[in-house]
This record gives sequence, C-alpha cells and structure tokens, in this order.
Amino acid sequence: MEKKIEVLSTVKIEKVIDLYKVVDLLNRTLKHEDLMFGLALDKEDEEKMVFTIYRT
Repeated sequence: MEKKIEVLSTVKIEKVIDLYKVVDLLNRTLKHEDLMFGLALDKEDEEKMVFTIYRT
C-alpha cells in the first residue's frame, strides 16, 4: 500500500542561506510524527524560497 503525501502548508519567504539546516533539524526531529518539511528555490524569483510542510 502506497503512503499518500499531503501538503499541509506552503509559504514563500526571502532567501536565507542557512535555512536548510532548520529544515533538516525539523525532518529528523518530527519524522516520528509523520511530518516532512521541504525547501526549494522559487522558480519565479531566485531571491525567494518556498517552505512546505507535508504529512506522510
């Protein structure tokens, strides 16, 4: 049976160099709560990032 990944929330923020460290910490800490966090550069504006929270 495949697990469905559900997007809970997405926010566009200013680019922050070390934010990936926070996302990594959240993923390792809250994995047992079936939460996953993502970070990507905004395709339309490279000075912004997209932070997403998922339920797995």
